[in-house]
Amino acid sequence: KTTVLRTLLGQLDENNYRNALIFNPCLSATELLRGINREFGIQSEALSNAALLQELNRFLVKEKSAGRTVTLVIDEAQNLEPSVLEQIRLISNLETDTDKLIQIVLAGQPELGLLLEKPELRQLSQRITVRYHLRPMDYDDSKAYIRHRLSVAGCGLSVQFAPSALKRIFGYSGGVPRLINILCDRSLLVGYG
Repeated sequence: KTTVLRTLLGQLDENNYRNALIFNPCLSATELLRGINREFGIQSEALSNAALLQELNRFLVKEKSAGRTVTLVIDEAQNLEPSVLEQIRLISNLETDTDKLIQIVLAGQPELGLLLEKPELRQLSQRITVRYHLRPMDYDDSKAYIRHRLSVAGCGLSVQFAPSALKRIFGYSGGVPRLINILCDRSLLVGYG
């Protein structure tokens, strides 16, 4: 999930997009606003949520008039408190008469979906127009993923997993990248030892 987000943000042209990535969502609503403004490079001494939101709004209007799309990505969003999610809803209200000023991506574990089903988060949940659940990789994708990770690490063809090892890694991991990483790391460590 995090890798997909970083890859996406890395592919967006800086001339056309302004992006902020919040990866530590265990924040208060005020800390979140300060973090968002800091990520966008907004210098601020403001103390209140209202003042921080006004500064963010001025930035968004300026970026919109320059033809840029502003994107806020919050990773591990399942850890957000309902009051912080309400602040995100307020940010999503920032718009002109004709356009939204900011695109917000909430990424998280399956618990995020359960959190958004709470009655007090109904208004935010209704604003979410696209939802996607990343599924585990299949066997072929898992093999390709392992080959890619080895290549990025600089191993080329000098390090390979036997077909039977690949099947076991897939069987134990179920195609979940984080588990594949752990299993491969431990396998390589044992092989080195």
